[in-house]
Amino acid sequence: MADISRKASAHWQGDLINGKGTVATESGVLKDAQYSFKTRFEHGAGTNPEELLASAHAGCFTMQLSALLANHGHTGVDLNTEATCEMEKDGAGFKISAMRLVVRGKVTGSSQEDFEEHVKQAAEMCPLSKIMAGNVNVTHEAILE
Repeated sequence: MADISRKASAHWQGDLINGKGTVATESGVLKDAQYSFKTRFEHGAGTNPEELLASAHAGCFTMQLSALLANHGHTGVDLNTEATCEMEKDGAGFKISAMRLVVRGKVTGSSQEDFEEHVKQAAEMCPLSKIMAGNVNVTHEAILE
């Protein structure tokens, strides 16, 4: 049995091009969030799976980094992570090819080198980074401010 279990759902009506759908999370933070072909492959109003994956990865990675920094005695931590999920054509479909993480941090008592090492460790330990390992090129950039 799992130690932690979280749920989300999706509903879709219609064909790929003209159809539309909604996604929701068990917590209620997302409720009937609209997504469609335009929000995924163009720039329509709403969300898309890749944006949600990038958001989840940024959140997971940043929490992991925060824990590592605290475990190494760093206080006064302020972290901002931007995740960019990239997709490319793969035969008749698409595949997620890269996830690029850029983290900017204000960390009391840290050098750039120390911060970079913690970012590297967080990238190796983050559960979402782990599921992407070997399938998606995950890169990270650490900027100590």
